[in-house]
Amino acid sequence: MADGFLGTPASLMLDVVVCSLVLVVPTLLFSIYLAKFKRNFRLHKKVQLVLGVVLAVVVCLFEVDMRMQGGFDELAKDSAYFGTTLMRNVLYIHLFFSVSTVFIWIATYVTALRSFPNPIAPSAFSPKHKLMARIAVADMVATVVTGLMVYYFGFMS
Repeated sequence: MADGFLGTPASLMLDVVVCSLVLVVPTLLFSIYLAKFKRNFRLHKKVQLVLGVVLAVVVCLFEVDMRMQGGFDELAKDSAYFGTTLMRNVLYIHLFFSVSTVFIWIATYVTALRSFPNPIAPSAFSPKHKLMARIAVADMVATVVTGLMVYYFGFMS
């Protein structure tokens, strides 16, 4: 019996994570728009900090739930792809991106908070921040895409 709300055998927290993943990229695009085109750096900073906190809470709750449910293998055991090379490879690639995203985002947040002036405005640090942000966004997009693939192969097929 499914504990989640998306009609799959996934847990409630897996469904919450999938919905969160779908919202991450549009939120990132909105935040980039605020900084690049509207030059509203204050709101860009707020959106990024809220996004970071929300994602941190969701991921922590997800990890606790995953352990309480017996792990991914227990949850996905009825999938047609369970135990296949495809499922394992997609899962490992997703784990690589999701773990690296955490470290890249923390580095991007910490250096931005330390390096930009208060009130926030463009500075000599801006080019480095743009590079770090591009890497962070690319990593997050890869996390989202592979996470949705894991959900599909693990629970929708």
